[in-house]
Amino acid sequence: MIGGSGYGGAEMIRRLLQHPEVELVRVASADHIGEPLGAVHLPLTGRTHLMFEGISAAEAAKGVDVVLLGLPHKVSAKVAPDLIAAGVGIVDMSGDFRLNSAAQYEEFYGAPHPHPELLGTFVYGLPELNRDKLRQTRRVASPGCFATCIELALLPLVTTGWLNGPVHVQGITGSSGSGIAPTAGTHHPTRAVNLKSYKPLAHQHTPEIQQTLHAAGAVNFQLRFVPVSAPLSRGILATAFLEVPAAVTRDEVVHLFRTKYAQEPFVRYLEDRLPEVAAVSNSNHAEVGFALGAAGAETKTLCVQAALDNLIKGGAGQAIQNMNLMLGLPETMSLQDTGPWP
Repeated sequence: MIGGSGYGGAEMIRRLLQHPEVELVRVASADHIGEPLGAVHLPLTGRTHLMFEGISAAEAAKGVDVVLLGLPHKVSAKVAPDLIAAGVGIVDMSGDFRLNSAAQYEEFYGAPHPHPELLGTFVYGLPELNRDKLRQTRRVASPGCFATCIELALLPLVTTGWLNGPVHVQGITGSSGSGIAPTAGTHHPTRAVNLKSYKPLAHQHTPEIQQTLHAAGAVNFQLRFVPVSAPLSRGILATAFLEVPAAVTRDEVVHLFRTKYAQEPFVRYLEDRLPEVAAVSNSNHAEVGFALGAAGAETKTLCVQAALDNLIKGGAGQAIQNMNLMLGLPETMSLQDTGPWP
């Protein structure tokens, strides 16, 4: 693993160490070089003798099958060419290879892509959409946390024609999504008593979600997304609002979600309640559900919700799910545990 000192890195390392078919052999980092993993990620104390190593990407890739990247945006893109040259499998958790458009990357990530020729060469790592492609690739761009949550909420609807035009989504998220380095927005005394929106209508996951749902079959889908920071450390609850024809029935919508998710190991479609963060926190599971409003003259409102843990199904867990598929292993390996309750 390259880039293991953050919250996502900790979750990745924890699950790799308990994986029955994988050996974690080295963790490269720009920080904490020479320190044991447990000195930074306290729950790993005594669990492994590995230390953070200050080595190059080429050195990190020696003798391994897969390199997992837990690096920030704009950094993964700089090390990817060396990993490609080394012939290893790559699972990248950053946003550097999710988009196909260099212009969109520059607009939403604030800098030109250092290797635009590589855009479009990574498979987008949403197993519920691209499972067969993930089994055949050596390069995976794991989705963003908000993107995963919103895409899972809306994927069952892509063939209906209802995702035609603007769809309004609010996503509420925990502070760990902002990374391990403290900022004014994640400082606990402020965060613990506050709700606030940030990057309204301009979040970097917006083009990723639009690109993914267009590829899945949605026509003229446009996302209007407002993220909200919440006083919790982990978890996302996304709520999407769209207008559907007045004749649409609850049974029709139920059929769409049942059909899409009946065989998915990590997505629970709910009929008796709506999704909750506490039900998925600390697990690789996501929940989806919906409410259907009363009919007006021509339309009724469909409200779709999804919840997941941003560090696991929205991050490291999904990356391991992608790695499992790439290696031809059961995709659920090291990911089947449920979170604690409450």
